Amino acid sequence: MSVKYAGPQIAFHWLTVVLLTLAYATIELRGFAQRGSWQGFAMIITHFSAGFCVLLVMLARIFLRFRHRSPAIKPPIAGWQKGLSHLVHAALYALFIVLPILGLTSRYLSGRQWWLFGAQMPVSATPNPELARTLIQLHETLAPLGYWLIGLHALAALFHHYFIKDDTLLRMMPARRTR
Repeated sequence: MSVKYAGPQIAFHWLTVVLLTLAYATIELRGFAQRGSWQGFAMIITHFSAGFCVLLVMLARIFLRFRHRSPAIKPPIAGWQKGLSHLVHAALYALFIVLPILGLTSRYLSGRQWWLFGAQMPVSATPNPELARTLIQLHETLAPLGYWLIGLHALAALFHHYFIKDDTLLRMMPARRTR
């Protein structure tokens, strides 16, 4: 069994980090753009597009989890740590699949124009603005949970690396180039 995750798993993990940073940054910084300006428009399109990509990447990651076994942590960790790790990972996967679905569905149902990657997307033939508002409120309520889960995930990896001194973090790091 390998001591590292498969190359595609590592690549998609770090791509997820980049996409989530982009999605969260654009929505947090949108207030700096004047309402109705091209900058605000670009931030919203970037947020929608990054969120859509997060959904695709998370689905690909689920496929890869079934295709490649997770490498064992060396030295082995306590059972409660393994259980907590599985719980946090399940919450991360669920959140970052549900959030884009809520956001994209709310846009579709709103009856207003919206874009992904600069391309106009379809809207529902029978818009439901009330349901769209409910979905976006749920999206906005759940989204801050991502900060906490990402923080917990990163802190746990760093704690394992620097204090427990196991290979938890190293299993997900890209391979170093040889000279």
